[in-house]
Amino acid sequence: MEVIVMQDEAERVGLVADRIAGLLAAKPHAVLGLATGSSPLPVYRELIRRYEAGALSFRGASAFTLDEYVGLAEDHPERYRHVIEREFTSHVDLDPAAVAGPDGTAADLPAACAAYEEQIRAAGGVDLQILGIGSDGHIAFNEPGSSFASRTRIKTLTAQTRADNARFFGGDADAVPHHCLTQGLGTVMEARHIVLLATGTEKAEAVHQMIEGPVSALWPATILQHHPHVTVLLDRAAASRLLLADYYREVFAGKPDWQGI
Repeated sequence: MEVIVMQDEAERVGLVADRIAGLLAAKPHAVLGLATGSSPLPVYRELIRRYEAGALSFRGASAFTLDEYVGLAEDHPERYRHVIEREFTSHVDLDPAAVAGPDGTAADLPAACAAYEEQIRAAGGVDLQILGIGSDGHIAFNEPGSSFASRTRIKTLTAQTRADNARFFGGDADAVPHHCLTQGLGTVMEARHIVLLATGTEKAEAVHQMIEGPVSALWPATILQHHPHVTVLLDRAAASRLLLADYYREVFAGKPDWQGI
């Protein structure tokens, strides 16, 4: 796991955008894993800027989203399919038909989850997965206690997650659905490169546990310690609980320029 502590947002975002640009240059048909929430938004804005400047194309790429609320109407603005369109995919040349997500409106939710897993397999798996992290250490919607072997399935959201997401529902936690479909931890771990972004003191304990704590289902993101290629990008606030923060800075400062992330 590579940990990068960098206060300047433009620099953090630039590293991720450079990595995605390099991936698309080497593999135009790359498969991207897209997260919603606030953490990835600066990355999406930078990718849109580069696309509009003619420096980047997603024409041959495809994408999978991490999760979806269960029970929201097709036209609800907070359905994650609409969120990812609004914030990113509709602004670049990524074919809308090449963007897939779990179907939270399906009559048979287990069958929809199995079909989604098959879609990801048929596409060859995810080349680069963007992640955020919840204040309780969840990634995607894999809440504390989730199985490390889990696949796409229905999950019940914790009260903390619903409270954290209330800002997207007019501040009303009661308006946040109780259930979601989410890629499992086993599914997420099959991505070839995982890039996780976190900022702010409210993420500091989860970040500390993820990087320096024991691997435990109490903090689902700790499973990432077993992944061969994870890049974690943090501001100082999110890194404030890290015991080895100075060491992580030294490692990155001495990294060869050609290596990238």
